[in-house]
Amino acid sequence: MDIGAIFLTLAVATLVTMYIIQPYMERRAKIVSAEELEHSHLLAERDRYINALKELDFDYELGKVPEEAYTVQRTDLLKKGADALRKLDEYEGAKDASAEDRLEAVIAARRADATDTPKAKAQTAPTLDADDDLESMIAARRSKRKAKSGGFCPNCGHAVLATDKFCTNCGKKV
Repeated sequence: MDIGAIFLTLAVATLVTMYIIQPYMERRAKIVSAEELEHSHLLAERDRYINALKELDFDYELGKVPEEAYTVQRTDLLKKGADALRKLDEYEGAKDASAEDRLEAVIAARRADATDTPKAKAQTAPTLDADDDLESMIAARRSKRKAKSGGFCPNCGHAVLATDKFCTNCGKKV
């Protein structure tokens, strides 16, 4: 065996080893915050009670559960499900309230910036002109695009251009 074959075998063995070891060397575990974990737990709890109610209703319809046990179990599941929904609403409500507070703070800061100095009014005027220019460019592009459209092929319904003499999909004369 010559030296080139040994190096080639060693290189292939190294690459295979690195490929096999790669998942163990990387940290692939997703870091989940406590908020996400709590939210996921509440959603899972809600889904568990909904599925349990569906199964109970299905079993009752099949006659597997007597009516007395059905009403007791259904009432119990509804109470637990309502509690889970309340917890979920409280959690999402607290989360949304903080988002609303942040949004209000940003809006208040922008209003204060806009009304503080007349210089701010002068700075907003060029952006309005830029917006008007952009809108005119969009309108021009749309009008060019409409001029190119020729409708649809009567045979296959594929879109054709006004300059097309034949459908690009089925080949029928347009």
